[in-house]
Amino acid sequence: MEQQPNNPLHGVKLQQILEQLVDIYGWNDLGKIITIRCFTHDPSIKSSLKFLRTTPWARDKVEELYLESIAK
Repeated sequence: MEQQPNNPLHGVKLQQILEQLVDIYGWNDLGKIITIRCFTHDPSIKSSLKFLRTTPWARDKVEELYLESIAK
């Protein structure tokens, strides 16, 4: 496996990212920051992961918010 020292997302699973964001912001605020239905209507980790794994633009927004949250 190739090392990626400059990539803060390397080795971090999408589920870990999502769980951390929910811990920080909660579903309500997360849905306001990133307006996608899986965050605003009956949110769950499972349904959100399913959507994010098949929707690159949404995953990009979640990863961007995660990077902002760990930079604080």
